[in-house]
Amino acid sequence: MTRRGLLHGLLAGGFWSALKGRLSAAQLASMKEVESLQKNWKALLADGVTVPLPTEKLKLSKEEWRKRLDANQYHVLREEGTEPPGSSPLNNEKRPGVFTCAGCGLPLFTSEMKYESGTGWPSFFAAIPGAFGTSTDFKLILPRNEYHCARCAGHHGHVFNDGPPPTGKRWCNNGVALKFIAKNSKT
Repeated sequence: MTRRGLLHGLLAGGFWSALKGRLSAAQLASMKEVESLQKNWKALLADGVTVPLPTEKLKLSKEEWRKRLDANQYHVLREEGTEPPGSSPLNNEKRPGVFTCAGCGLPLFTSEMKYESGTGWPSFFAAIPGAFGTSTDFKLILPRNEYHCARCAGHHGHVFNDGPPPTGKRWCNNGVALKFIAKNSKT
């Protein structure tokens, strides 16, 4: 079985199951929207978008990360920084496709998961299952739920409970920590 075939199978069954498990009874009315996400992700994989497995950890030295990332990407992904609100061109990205980690290329979100939150950062109401690990961040005194790439441990942003249905989550992501792959793109 190829990596792509394995990932396709995991996402086809696992994406729906994982997302369904997060829905409250009131959100179950939005099931058709969630089913649409699963179908569209299958279409992206069928279109030839290649993806690395999240189990392939990427560990590099500080020097290797500095060569791989520009200064802004390094600050956000490796030093848990934050880009200025409204600075990312990905805020306006509306094409079908996949948002990947700028550090390692792991798929994190599909375009169907993106919405306009008005915060100035790319925001998503769901993430691809298994794409992130989380931890509690006390940098602003009150606890926040920080998330980082499961493959390279790069910091991406924080997840909040003020998002839209069907999940009620807002994955607030730094744009410099993402790369966008349009649906018909092979890179």
